Amino acid sequence: MNIIAIVGRPNVGKSTLFNRIIGRRHAIIEEEPGVTRDRLYAEAEWAGVFFTLIDTGGILPHSEDVIDRAIREQAFIAMEEADSIIFVVDSRGGLTAMDEDLARELQRSGKHITLAVNKVDNEKHENQIYEFSSLGLGDPFGFSALSGRSLGDLLDHAVIPLRDRPEPPEDTRLKIAVVGRPNAGKSSLVNALLGEERNIVTPVAGTTRDAIDSVVKYHGQEIVLIDTAGLRRRSRVKENVEMYSVIRTSRAIDRCDVAVVLIDAEFGLEAQDKRILNDVADARKGLILAINKWDLIEKTDRTADERRKEMLEDIPTLDYVVTSFISALTRQRIHKIIDLALEVQERREHRIATHELNTNLLAEIAKNPPPSVRGRDLRINYITQVSTAPPVFAFFLNHPELLPDAYKRFLERRLREMYDLRGVPISFVFRRKSPKRED
Repeated sequence: MNIIAIVGRPNVGKSTLFNRIIGRRHAIIEEEPGVTRDRLYAEAEWAGVFFTLIDTGGILPHSEDVIDRAIREQAFIAMEEADSIIFVVDSRGGLTAMDEDLARELQRSGKHITLAVNKVDNEKHENQIYEFSSLGLGDPFGFSALSGRSLGDLLDHAVIPLRDRPEPPEDTRLKIAVVGRPNAGKSSLVNALLGEERNIVTPVAGTTRDAIDSVVKYHGQEIVLIDTAGLRRRSRVKENVEMYSVIRTSRAIDRCDVAVVLIDAEFGLEAQDKRILNDVADARKGLILAINKWDLIEKTDRTADERRKEMLEDIPTLDYVVTSFISALTRQRIHKIIDLALEVQERREHRIATHELNTNLLAEIAKNPPPSVRGRDLRINYITQVSTAPPVFAFFLNHPELLPDAYKRFLERRLREMYDLRGVPISFVFRRKSPKRED
């Protein structure tokens, strides 16, 4: 895989450059240092060269703060992964001791380095770049991440070691998003599955602010894990940064196949957990409810079944959710999460034969026909599955606009009783005309 990492001290414009290169707002940008904490990945292309771009948090070489140390470790891991490194400095702030410390680290890495001097907004500022030549990392490239000025020359240099490598194939791997409230243990679960400190894990709630992709190999199959920022109730989202994190988590749900909603066993299923579950269901993604920190609960051999029953009764419209009781800390049943996700995705992709649907479900409908509405008899004539992942079923009847919601829920219950659709939100469409019957 072609990898380019962006590194530098805080607030020099790394995330602005990251967003500029990938062509969309992906990394969080705020006028405060330390906003980017974990390393972010995105696919990018320049002049026919395809690569993975990594954005990292601002490195403070000598800080002993718990978050600063974790950010520094993440940035160094990104540097080790990279084939090419873009080292960003600030022309307006000038050369600093931190820049010099980082330059020495980069020299020791032996990697291809592009020295990128940001905030050179016009020709008048060009003379500000030359003091950075003393870093010993080659000729500096003056550019503006905000406007994109002179970005092409910088990228031409950055992709030199990546040229003549093949374009990566379309990513068809299973994508699992781990979502939930802050401090439920999402990063701990992802790290336990990966077997490495891929995401920052500290006792501070809300440490993960961006959605991050990682890859785990499971029985020879590569699976993408997306760790996300913790979701709070919207009324508590006061920082702009936290609001962006909510948006990022929503996007992570949108692009995953299966979402694992992680809750804290000590707190149980709270209102915010229910909202997250509904967000996943509304996005029609596979749905797993993982109850973390199960090792901290005093229990008998019936506790899990009783707790599961209580929770499902509390979310009656989502009672098809798959549940699992785990401990990210002790790794109890954590790999069961991946097994469940694979099973849920298989069910999402399964297509039920049209003749089977009509034979089985129409028989149930004949036993319990829809009620008359406004003096009109409603007749469902034909059913077919029109798509998978997510499954969508079309019902053809004479007056689709009159079919009551209660009867639609009856149809879903009967369909779920007949077929294994655990963990799979499904959609119905109701149409007027009955097509020619084909299987």
